[in-house]
Amino acid sequence: MSDVHIVVLAAGKGTRMKSSRPKVLHHVAGAPMIEYVLRAAVELAPKTVTVVVGHQADEVVSALDHPGLTFVTQEPQLGTAHALLMAEPLFKDKTGVLILLSGDVPLLTAGTLERLVARHTTTDTAATIITAVVEEPYGYGRIVRLDDRVERIVEERDATEEQRAIREINSGIYAFALEGLFDAVRSIAAENTQREYYLPDLVAIYRTLGRGVETVRLVDPNEILGVNSRSDLAAISRIVRDAKCAALMANGVTIEDPATTYVDYDVEVGQDTIIDPGVSLEGRTVIGRACRIHGGTRIVDSHIGDGVTILDHCVIHDSMLEAGAQAGPFAHLRQRTELGAGAKVGNFVEVKKSSLGPGTKAMHLTYLGDAVIGAKVNVGAGTITCNYDGTDKHTTTIEDGAFIGSDTQLIAPVTVGQEAYVGTGTTVRENVPPGALAVSAGKQRNIDGWVQARKKPRTEVEAKRS
Repeated sequence: MSDVHIVVLAAGKGTRMKSSRPKVLHHVAGAPMIEYVLRAAVELAPKTVTVVVGHQADEVVSALDHPGLTFVTQEPQLGTAHALLMAEPLFKDKTGVLILLSGDVPLLTAGTLERLVARHTTTDTAATIITAVVEEPYGYGRIVRLDDRVERIVEERDATEEQRAIREINSGIYAFALEGLFDAVRSIAAENTQREYYLPDLVAIYRTLGRGVETVRLVDPNEILGVNSRSDLAAISRIVRDAKCAALMANGVTIEDPATTYVDYDVEVGQDTIIDPGVSLEGRTVIGRACRIHGGTRIVDSHIGDGVTILDHCVIHDSMLEAGAQAGPFAHLRQRTELGAGAKVGNFVEVKKSSLGPGTKAMHLTYLGDAVIGAKVNVGAGTITCNYDGTDKHTTTIEDGAFIGSDTQLIAPVTVGQEAYVGTGTTVRENVPPGALAVSAGKQRNIDGWVQARKKPRTEVEAKRS
């Protein structure tokens, strides 16, 4: 089989996005749109993958962490044919097939690219184009045929009324034979309203030269939907998320209301997990089997073990919850927080960069930051680990079986030993030995009659006024 080379066009500004961010880096269901294109491309096991950058090139290059990518810069941006010419030096000694992709067409599948390559190589043509028949072709180049043979492609702005009525559109995705490709591309003229060099003009040039042009027509035209506006971005993200929810449900996950459930493309969810309405699962989150994720919860880049319960309106980011753990309602876990097996954090508890051992509980109104907490510890309501001294963060250590009374402040760095007890309302500034009781408040004093004594007798006038 011929060598396959991939070129991805990602130089455009995306004017209609009205954004300071490069268009191809806008996210579709949790990943930059160009990531989807590159993932489909690598399924072909190509010999080379080249990305043509231009607008905010440095930002695009730094965002794409893929091994083996080569970047070339198009400056200024003078159309798709001009963009392809920027890559010509990389193919001086190459043979085979060049697949040209657009970085803003994220729904294209690897299966379709395999069909494209197969069609191109078996017909031995100069170019093969992916096309689709759509109800609303506005904005797309039209495939103009003569006796079912592709004669040329006409862009929307340059088309006649008759040509605009054609419903078969050009996807902008091509397979080219490398032999003679760049010589033909250099013959393209900027004879259009934009004064740009359009790659679709190559079809007419090949026909003039007597070289063959074939097509692969898609069954599902959604695959070639491009992102040109914020509305397009939302619509395509919805397609990806709908497909993701459908795939999860087919694999044994209960999603009570897919329309209000946002699951990113890379998220994994185990069988028999139940997801309530209004849940967002983002990034590279992994949810285990038989979990229950209640409404209003957002989980990002986290690992949730089997049988975990997340109650309503929790935010969990970059954290790990082991089997049988529970969080919420209204809990906030972040920055590499870890809950051991069966550990529980409850109402309005915030945990940052801390670990809670198996069976440990912190159920109410508590902040645990930079803490290492052992197994079967009880953390009372209103407890705060005071981890910041104004300059540095310090660690609080609470060893196995300790009991922390309500309204306790632990001034880090400090250690509460195994099976130690901290009394309610204590400020812990020194280490508490194992098995010891720590208290900091003085003995309670009751002053009898104090309330009545501070009341002033009312005069007759005051009584009348009342």
